[in-house]
Amino acid sequence: MTLSLRIRGGHLIDPANGIDAETDLCIGDGAIVALGRAPAGFRPQREIDARGLIVSPGFIDLCAHPREPGAEYKATIASEAAAALRGGFTTICCPPDTDPVIDTPAVVDLIKHRATQARAARVLCLGAVTQGRAGSVLSEMAALRAIGCVGVSNARQPIRDTLVLRHALEYAATLNLTVFARPEDPWLGATGRMHEGAISTRLGISATPGCAESIEVSRWLLLCEQTGARIHFGRLSTARSVRLVRAARRAGLPVSADVGIAYLHYTDVDVGDFDGMFHLQPPLAGSADRSELVRALGSGAIDAICSDHQPHDADAKAAPFSATEPGMSLLDTFVPMLLELTHRHRLPLARAIAAVTQAPARVLGSKGGQLGVGAVADLILIDPNLRWSCNVESLHSDGKNSPRLGQSLTGRTVLALVGGRVAYDVLGQRG
Repeated sequence: MTLSLRIRGGHLIDPANGIDAETDLCIGDGAIVALGRAPAGFRPQREIDARGLIVSPGFIDLCAHPREPGAEYKATIASEAAAALRGGFTTICCPPDTDPVIDTPAVVDLIKHRATQARAARVLCLGAVTQGRAGSVLSEMAALRAIGCVGVSNARQPIRDTLVLRHALEYAATLNLTVFARPEDPWLGATGRMHEGAISTRLGISATPGCAESIEVSRWLLLCEQTGARIHFGRLSTARSVRLVRAARRAGLPVSADVGIAYLHYTDVDVGDFDGMFHLQPPLAGSADRSELVRALGSGAIDAICSDHQPHDADAKAAPFSATEPGMSLLDTFVPMLLELTHRHRLPLARAIAAVTQAPARVLGSKGGQLGVGAVADLILIDPNLRWSCNVESLHSDGKNSPRLGQSLTGRTVLALVGGRVAYDVLGQRG
């Protein structure tokens, strides 16, 4: 059930509409009905005092792994969609590395049904490019698009056959579907567990060279030029890849890119003495690569920030470093990490919010990610000064594999609306 609401005195940041000011917001029938002065006759059922709070469009996550279907022992759609709201996300995209793979309308229907039952963040599906993600036979992309898939991807499973990849891009282009690429050369990246460099040499851990990513980016870009397909590169991690994407965009190719928030905070140095919490794929690169990722985000060469949330059971991170499963649980801590990013690297807050609202909406071809009059009321309120302790109990995700465990963090979502429905609210008596 949706309510008519008036949010008073909040710091509204809506990059899509160029708004960065303290103003009121009125919501009715699940949509934005006014900014500033309330329309004549508007009688809100609830008023919220948002002084000192940030009012933002709901964040959109281009990659979060809810683990369901297939790995419910790690997490479920219900648990991760709820955790998403705590992290500011009103919409998350589920990649097709599920079991069964998202390569038929039936699997999409299952995920949509579970997400509806959860009554938390929206869950959108990326369909598989190839059947079973096996890289040989194309999926029925038209059927996946018709059932609501917002793009197609093979997740981390490479398409080794360049002819198959070309045909896939041609098929996607005819459907106006964005193809989401996770670039990594399957041979150079097959056995690596760290980024190749001084740290991997010191620790004696098998390593992946940075060119494993840039070689694959180059292959996709050449095929993009030939087919005209729209390509989104996910989780770029090296400076060389950024330069390739920047050049392609200047040449007019229809490409976009995102970076996982972990890669804006951490480097291979954080692996320390074999800390499996920092085992990621792609691996964390060096400080020069991180600096270039931050610069590219600031300039718009990288469009979006995603969580790349990967919840794990305790055993997955309990093995020796090379035997641990890659990935971090990042939804719950996303807001403080985003705010830290703006302070540490002097990234304007409006640009950071654009990277999780306006930019991912543009990648998805969505009208969301903004709070203009008439827009669907997907929005969040953030208390940028709220301090909280990150521990097993305070993480709503079933995955407790967070590098922030034991830390005191600042900033958290205190209210989330999804389609005008109050989906998360810890404001208590303030509103």
